[in-house]
Amino acid sequence: MKALVESFTEQLKAAKNIASKAVISKSGSIQNIIVTGLGGSGIGGTILNELVNDSCSVPIIINKDYFLPAFANANTLLIVSSYSGNTEETVQVMNEAISRKVQIACVTSGGKVLELAKQHQFDFIEIPGGNPPRSCIGYSLVQLIQILIAKGFADKKLMADLDKSIDLLTKEKENIKTEATQIAKQLNGQLAVIYSLGTCEGVSVRFRQQINENSKALCWHHVFPEMNHNELVGWTTENKNLTVVTFHTSFDYKRTQKRYEVCKPIFQKYAKEVIDIKAKGDSKLEQFLYLIHLGDWISCYIADIRGIDAVEVNVINHLKQELSKF
Repeated sequence: MKALVESFTEQLKAAKNIASKAVISKSGSIQNIIVTGLGGSGIGGTILNELVNDSCSVPIIINKDYFLPAFANANTLLIVSSYSGNTEETVQVMNEAISRKVQIACVTSGGKVLELAKQHQFDFIEIPGGNPPRSCIGYSLVQLIQILIAKGFADKKLMADLDKSIDLLTKEKENIKTEATQIAKQLNGQLAVIYSLGTCEGVSVRFRQQINENSKALCWHHVFPEMNHNELVGWTTENKNLTVVTFHTSFDYKRTQKRYEVCKPIFQKYAKEVIDIKAKGDSKLEQFLYLIHLGDWISCYIADIRGIDAVEVNVINHLKQELSKF
């Protein structure tokens, strides 16, 4: 897994090259967009939504279930994101979308999704397969961006921001690994409580998933300001097994920043410590990818400290085997 994380910038370069060669058709009328996918395949949709939510002219819904929302129709663009192409929830949604004549575009490395895309002549972008889906967020996210650009719902500037992101991660490579090593030591044996300040909840979700899968540990995440209306009330008992990790970007709203400033002393009172992580870069994409890459390294270093295999997901494989019996 560390080798895969190490090659993240190369993956982003390869992903941009794939995107530049993609052939995406012009769509008919699109009134809404659904991105369907789960786990390492689905997180790209969550990140994408936050990248364009202040500029996209139609609503984007992130779907992580077996079923297509009832409103989906011929004026809906469904973007199917499945790394393997065989995610059963995603394939079921795709089949339902076909029956309802929804417009479809796919990002996958193969499997049933690619088969259906070719059979029905849907737009698709094929990405390299053979690795854990969570290690290929660069491939999937860049293709999701490309589809939105091609369909007229995202600015081409995002690809220029991608180039800047690659430069930033290359420049900060050793600093990121040094910071990640220190944070991993602080988080080892702790239950991480992950917060973001509204702008980048997807980064928090990604970090939670990486702690779950790579570090083989439980944690939870929430987001400001919503947590101020519920979870904050739960901070009433000292628990030195908790460490708070917060993600900050330059796009965080000033009122939300003030909320965090008020809440931080509360976290410090009851948790072991609070670790504030600040993004580098200028654009949203640069800052998101910086935080994602740092979080990936942290999860791998925790696995190293614990002496466990960051790649294996035996319990998920067991679940799939049991489900295959029905």
